[in-house]
Amino acid sequence: MSTTTLTLPNGIGGTSRPGRWRNWGRTASGRPVALLRPTTVEQVQAAVRWAAEQGLTVKTVGAGHSFSGIAATDGVLLDIAGLDGLLGVDADTGRATFAAGTNLYQVPALLAPHGLAMANLGDIDRQTLAGATSTGTHGTGLAFGGIATQLRGLTLVTADGSLLRIDETTNAELLPAARIGLGSLGVIVEMTLQCVPAFLLHAIEQPLPLDQVEATLLERFQNEDHFEFHWFPGTPLASTKTNRRLPADAEVNPRPKFGHWIDEEVISNGVFQATSTLSRAIPPLITPINQIAAKVFADGEFIEPSHQVFVSRRRVRFAEQEYAVPLEATLTAFQEVRRLIERKGWRIDFPIEVRCAAADENWLSTAHGRASGYIAVHRYFRQDYREYFREVEAIMHAHDGRPHWGKMHSADAEYLSGTYPKFGDFLAVRDRLDPQRRFQNAELARVLGA
Repeated sequence: MSTTTLTLPNGIGGTSRPGRWRNWGRTASGRPVALLRPTTVEQVQAAVRWAAEQGLTVKTVGAGHSFSGIAATDGVLLDIAGLDGLLGVDADTGRATFAAGTNLYQVPALLAPHGLAMANLGDIDRQTLAGATSTGTHGTGLAFGGIATQLRGLTLVTADGSLLRIDETTNAELLPAARIGLGSLGVIVEMTLQCVPAFLLHAIEQPLPLDQVEATLLERFQNEDHFEFHWFPGTPLASTKTNRRLPADAEVNPRPKFGHWIDEEVISNGVFQATSTLSRAIPPLITPINQIAAKVFADGEFIEPSHQVFVSRRRVRFAEQEYAVPLEATLTAFQEVRRLIERKGWRIDFPIEVRCAAADENWLSTAHGRASGYIAVHRYFRQDYREYFREVEAIMHAHDGRPHWGKMHSADAEYLSGTYPKFGDFLAVRDRLDPQRRFQNAELARVLGA
């Protein structure tokens, strides 16, 4: 690229040569030649057309909460944070249409006046709706797919700057591809979600013997609305979270505000920060701290609105890798990871998280065609995670694992084409909508091919 400063398109906020962009986890970065901040659909169209005139690629970024390089670019970075808000609600169907840059944490207040909620959420709500769906973000529960399964329609700005509506009646054949499109098909500007009546969750959080949880894992997945557990390496305990759905008019039993603050800020974030800091200075302290954390992390019982229970605050930066495996392989894969850590003698400063999700029809969903278990490994962002992630990934590949698109992995198009039955169909849609690879970057070149 020339070092000549670009003249940005009129009427769109932005910066020419904005310097280095980094994601939240500090695991990916890029040096875009321009950062544009459109606030209307028309400005997004103009930005894409302008980039094409300049011969530049375009990548969309929301909250920057993907750990992979999926949003990194040396072309034009399109920040859609200003494209947010509730655009309309159909009271008869319970469907709500949002601007694509709306953050997940904004959604509950926007839906509350209509008595609606999202059917399921993950434990982080900083992401934009477009980012969460495009990367396959999910929660837990065998009756619930990832967030993209709630998506009933969307509007894309395609590579030539035109608008393309995709829903159950218009271009319906593209919907299974577009729901989890990795940002490779165009810029999502509007999204219609199928919502559900607002509901409460009865949360039961308790430490249990790991052996007991392992012995009953599939039963817990199958019998509970939402179940997950965290295992702190070097400890015999699993921190379990069981959430049972209740109607909105059930009796609320909230956590005391001070106690909730203690749980969120002191125990969760405080323990993680202390462990992560000490692990770099005094590694032998990791296991004793993990043993304490396993006993106090996620311990309590309460009933609150769904989003307040699903979501946890995560202030400590970390790197994460997560794989989905066939449900029946979840326990075996987890146990192999546990034995790997023990065999290597690694002192790991973050817990391993185990969840599940229903099978769905979306072509690049990690749960496409199969109920899935999810195993996520983390490390403090200043720690060297490479060997740990690499060896865990080898275990996941041996179980036909599919990597979360927004988290760290080394899988390439050759591997992924063997685990996704509709991989070739997705590539055909990409060739149709973006033949010039306007939305390409290094990450997409690796996972989808050139």
